[in-house]
Amino acid sequence: MKIKAKIMDSRKIAAALKRLAMEVVERNHDLKNTAIVGIRTRGVFLGERIQKMIEKSEGVTLPLGILDITLYRDDLSTVGPHPLVKGTEIPFDVSGKDIILVDDVLFSGRTVRAALDSIVDFGRPNSIQLLVLIDRGHRELPIQADYVGKILPTSRRENVELKLKETDGADEVRIVEEE
Repeated sequence: MKIKAKIMDSRKIAAALKRLAMEVVERNHDLKNTAIVGIRTRGVFLGERIQKMIEKSEGVTLPLGILDITLYRDDLSTVGPHPLVKGTEIPFDVSGKDIILVDDVLFSGRTVRAALDSIVDFGRPNSIQLLVLIDRGHRELPIQADYVGKILPTSRRENVELKLKETDGADEVRIVEEE
């Protein structure tokens, strides 16, 4: 893979997440009814950061859940005979809640579709709002984010690579393409 462009560094990622956290606060007047659910893996870490920013600015700690969509994927048969399931941890009742679903990069929409299926298996939320750090386009399903850190037009040959301190040792968004 060849690095084509560095799009965001840690400072830009932090600024985008701070803006997104404030947008969540502005849109959800009753934060007591709001919860965050991060899609494994990087969506969880982004969700944790958003949760901390809201806690710092509003004094409210939103419940945080972790969603593993592995068994809900529509390409499960192509993943292999033994997919790695890390588990879902939603320690609250989603029924009647306004759920902020957090993912790192929105592309085809298939991950989000799987996440929606998974969440409704836990109950009937009042609403599900999608928050993504990067929207790179190329949707295959009619899925649209409510909160977007950065819209990043890409070609199908390109990939968006998001690195986070928690998993990769540094925060960075870059476009890479096959050589």
